[in-house]
Amino acid sequence: MRRITGKAKDETLIELQNATDSQTGDGPAVLTAFRITLHSDENGGTDVNSLPEQTTLPGHTETDKLQPNKDTVFFRDGVRRIDFVLSYVDDKDGEKKQDRRREFEANLEKQGLELETEDKLDSKDKKTYFLKIHAPWNVLTTYADILKIKVPFKTSDVPHGQDVPLEWLSHPFRLPEHIMRPQPDYFTYPFDKSKTDFFLITDKDNFFPPSTRNRIVFYILARCPYYKAGQKEREKTGIKRLISNGTYTAAFPLHDCRYWKRARNAECESERYNLYKNWARFLCFYKEQPLNLIRKYYGEKIGIYFAWLGFYTEMLFFAAIMGLICFIYGVLSYEDNMSSKEICDADIGGSIVMCPLCDKKCPFWKLNSTCLSSWQSHLFDNEGTVFFAIFMGIWVTLFLEFWKRRQARLEYEWDLVDFEEEQQQLQIRPEFEIRCTKRRLNKITQEMEPYLPITSKCARFCLSAATVIFWISLIVACIIGVIAYRLAVYAAFASIMKDPMRKIQVVGRFITPQLATSVTASCINFVIIMILNFFYERVAVWITDMEIPKTHLEYENRLTMKMFLFQFVNYYSSCFYVAFFKGKFVGFPGNYTYMFGKRSKLRNEECDPGGCLIELTTQLVIVMSGKQIWGNIQEALLPLMRNWWTSRKGRQHPENHNSRWEQDNALLNFSQLGLFYEYLEMVVQFGFITLFVASFPLAPLLALFNNILEIRVDAWKFTTQFRRPVASKARNIGAWQEILNAVAILSVVTNAFIIAFTSDMIPRMVFLYGGEVRSMRGYINSSLSIYNISQIPYLPEDRDDWFDNSTTTCRYRDYRYPPGHQKEYTHTMQFWHILAAKMAFIIIMEHVVFVVKFFVAWMIPDIPSDVRARLKRERFLIQEYLHNYEVESLKLQLSASFITEPQSEMSLMMDRHEVLSECL
Repeated sequence: MRRITGKAKDETLIELQNATDSQTGDGPAVLTAFRITLHSDENGGTDVNSLPEQTTLPGHTETDKLQPNKDTVFFRDGVRRIDFVLSYVDDKDGEKKQDRRREFEANLEKQGLELETEDKLDSKDKKTYFLKIHAPWNVLTTYADILKIKVPFKTSDVPHGQDVPLEWLSHPFRLPEHIMRPQPDYFTYPFDKSKTDFFLITDKDNFFPPSTRNRIVFYILARCPYYKAGQKEREKTGIKRLISNGTYTAAFPLHDCRYWKRARNAECESERYNLYKNWARFLCFYKEQPLNLIRKYYGEKIGIYFAWLGFYTEMLFFAAIMGLICFIYGVLSYEDNMSSKEICDADIGGSIVMCPLCDKKCPFWKLNSTCLSSWQSHLFDNEGTVFFAIFMGIWVTLFLEFWKRRQARLEYEWDLVDFEEEQQQLQIRPEFEIRCTKRRLNKITQEMEPYLPITSKCARFCLSAATVIFWISLIVACIIGVIAYRLAVYAAFASIMKDPMRKIQVVGRFITPQLATSVTASCINFVIIMILNFFYERVAVWITDMEIPKTHLEYENRLTMKMFLFQFVNYYSSCFYVAFFKGKFVGFPGNYTYMFGKRSKLRNEECDPGGCLIELTTQLVIVMSGKQIWGNIQEALLPLMRNWWTSRKGRQHPENHNSRWEQDNALLNFSQLGLFYEYLEMVVQFGFITLFVASFPLAPLLALFNNILEIRVDAWKFTTQFRRPVASKARNIGAWQEILNAVAILSVVTNAFIIAFTSDMIPRMVFLYGGEVRSMRGYINSSLSIYNISQIPYLPEDRDDWFDNSTTTCRYRDYRYPPGHQKEYTHTMQFWHILAAKMAFIIIMEHVVFVVKFFVAWMIPDIPSDVRARLKRERFLIQEYLHNYEVESLKLQLSASFITEPQSEMSLMMDRHEVLSECL
């Protein structure tokens, strides 16, 4: 856009004949007509909008006319690269939005950016304008200096790595070298505009990669104002606000080509095609990930996510193998399970009459009716469970420690070692700058900067804390509601399934009241979790926005902590209830404990005679598997359906119909919090396979299968469904690292308590090793106490239909003295022995695992020795090269000052480059 003086209001059409060839050199000649529209403004000036109109020369088709401009990432001149694209449409508020766009684009040009507009008549829908933005060399160097972007100054002389024995075994899993290492290794240094000849600048057009270019342009767009000159309306700043108020409909950098076909222009890298071919297809699931290419194309932040996800999946392989071995052990030791044999024996379990599971309506029942559930429980509640719980405590430590080493290597290879310290002040959010009007002196930079007063900060923090507490209370209320449902339905299932007059004995033989209640309650709980998640995501974002964090890093960390706190309570609270509360506060016949008092008649749930572990397993499987299935449906199936629908509408040759910017504009937008939800999904899964893994050893195997699919689904989404995200840097996974550490420590405690109090492992061990005969025979009888039926206050209504008058006692799961004993219905010494054994097991297991954890963490250094050596060498080279550079620069200046006859600027530059090249 150029501004000229004059009062013309008419539209003038100037036709310039321009024979334009296609990118391949054999395209048709095209007549380009420029429509110059003159608009008079309030200052007496005139805006000139130059919009090209192409008309086909005789003998050429419409497709030939459009072909040169289709799949390109360059301006019409074929030289200047498109670094960013803004799209907009005319609507009812056109004048107001047009004024904003005019001011915004004028300010962009003042910043040095070059603009080119595509008229709506050239778009497929005939409604959308596209503003293409190019950052010239001067702008790139200026902001590369401001942002301290590291660029190469010397080719690295450090070898990639040493030869690994039996390396040929890994060849089927490897990708080609040009995919794994798309660019040579360099020693880098933060860019300095005053020392451009210090760096390896051979081609200015390609010196800054596209990811760096779009990052610089977005930095400008996010801070460029759109208020008129002379007015200072601080809120009228940035492309985000312009998109939110509808002035622009989208802002995005371009993909370099179509994902299924290479770019025609040889100057385009076709990196998107390489990523799709070698990474995003599911048939590549067994191949390594091209992390360097991901980082080069999408930026370090997305690259570090896929590096973490890939490493997590690799480590899951070992946990899955060990969990599968423990499960197989449970299957193979199936026949040696003496407890289940006694329960299923008609002479033992069939002769034991159990007390009613609820008041009045529930009948007495035979112990052998729980035969199947006791066998199922043995699959997960066996000696291998203890070993696997200890193994997972060590595995999680190895995972976190080895990830620190992998992360340190990536930090060095991707030039992120000093990123956080240098960029902390440069990452101030535009929203913070706009909403914080007060300023103060920064003691470090000695510059005035915006700040949030302490009073406002405290008020916002209190409101945020109150909101968090309210929503967590809502979760707890929902969990209490589910528990009430369990208690009410439990009594109903118990009265139906144990009634011999009912015609459901086929089902009743295989489904106990506990199992039926657990399955239905778990499904209801899962639905509630999904509903609450919908609200939590929006509440957490609203709270974090209200707090006005200063930097992007601070914003993400605060949002991370809030969302994980919500998700932790939401997903894990039901599992905590089953693991640590169910069956622990039941009481005994005649003195049962009720949830809301005796008037509610909601008696606390009991566990099966085989233990509560199988119910925890059921809860974990339903919630974890349901979450993973629903997540995959959202991530893969819905985009596939959308892709299929659009393909039916004409994807045969979209390059003949849509330009590169139109193709990308039709894709989904990758939001700033897109990676946040990917991390959250994986960390919640990490909690499932660590916090409650003692109840379900196959959880790591399910997670492994899910993650193999997750990597390829995410890769497919990034390469085919999403617009190209703005490249951003991150040196690590942020606050997620601390969350993983906290979950790892908590997992040791939870698994120790699960084995001690939820499973029947400790009571069985006390019975086995505490008796005179080392045998499990008689364990069931010893674990059941006796109660006098005549003392039950609420007898079943149909008692006479069940037993004759000779049945005077019933059994219940506890360790109490029988009726008639001096200490009638009080706990026996065996109960206290078992409790002491449980506490001792918890203390011993926690100390053993924690000692091993800390020893392993101490033994494994966070930074590999070769990376440490490379860092030292690079710092040494930087100091040496900078010293030589400054010395030679000083020599050139001194020598130039003694020359009486001034030399030309070109000859001085040539001499300077010759001397510096010899020095470097």
